[in-house]
Amino acid sequence: MARVRPLAEEDVEELSRLAREIWHRHYPGIISLDQIEYMLAQRYGPTQIRAQLQNPDHGWWVIESKGKLTAFAHAALMSDHCKLDKLYVHPDHQHQGLGAALLKEASNWARHSGRNRLVLQVNRHNALALNAYRKYGFSITESRVCDIGGGYVMDDHFLELKLE
Repeated sequence: MARVRPLAEEDVEELSRLAREIWHRHYPGIISLDQIEYMLAQRYGPTQIRAQLQNPDHGWWVIESKGKLTAFAHAALMSDHCKLDKLYVHPDHQHQGLGAALLKEASNWARHSGRNRLVLQVNRHNALALNAYRKYGFSITESRVCDIGGGYVMDDHFLELKLE
């Protein structure tokens, strides 16, 4: 079974590189390369990740294999729910239960923090992720196009999982 642990300060640079590799392998064909670069710069800069590590309303978790990070998740506590903002598994390590382990960790953190709903956004054309989240009990609550600046939009389904 995969061992999930909190992201450590010394992991931040490696996590940033892992995100870049995953995004460049997964998102071409779903969004443009320019948008991939724009979103990576917005969401995975070491400075931003370090700031989130210092904020108790943010949780970061990682899984490593043979001394290298292979999967990660990030969640943020909102007023009445927890937003699962990131959950990624390197393509070479998918279908090994890593995503499920990270989802369980984020769900437990959300429950422990008094939240009874886990929400997330997935690009409508990201069939792999949509199928995975449905398998874990998430359902689509709405679909929306959101302007993220730079001339880019996120064309997303919003999903929710009730936590018991």
